[in-house]
Amino acid sequence: MADSSFDIVSKVDRQEVDNALNQAAREISQRYDFKGVDASIAWSGERIEIRANAEERAKAVLDVFQSKLVKRGISLKALDSGEPQASGKDYKIFSTLKEGISQENAKKISKLIRDEGPKGVKAQVQGDELRVSSKSRDALQEVQRLIKAQDYDFAVQFVNYR
Repeated sequence: MADSSFDIVSKVDRQEVDNALNQAAREISQRYDFKGVDASIAWSGERIEIRANAEERAKAVLDVFQSKLVKRGISLKALDSGEPQASGKDYKIFSTLKEGISQENAKKISKLIRDEGPKGVKAQVQGDELRVSSKSRDALQEVQRLIKAQDYDFAVQFVNYR
């Protein structure tokens, strides 16, 4: 019998992020508490730029954006936001999307699988993802439960289950 496998990745659906950003921008333009504060959210190259004329308003825009991301099923661990910075009379917050599993994080996950996972499960690092394989599909599901129970500082998804 052939081995079953799946990949552990940390990826973000850019279209869903774009949809969340557009929804947040629409809500900010219509909400009463954002009238007259020049609040905006938009893409700035690969980063997301949040701007408002007060630090609290900039944080409120970030909060609206985060709620839209959660509603669209995107983990907040994939969003890396800085602190509000004064820029002239505006305050700006720059946010980036974190994608890919670093080598050290992949090693942490594979060590966890070796130490606490079921017998006969192999984990291989392949670039910015981790391939987990075993003869038993039940063992692979046990590994998925084990990884979901951990609280990593990055988002994980399971793809290519075969």
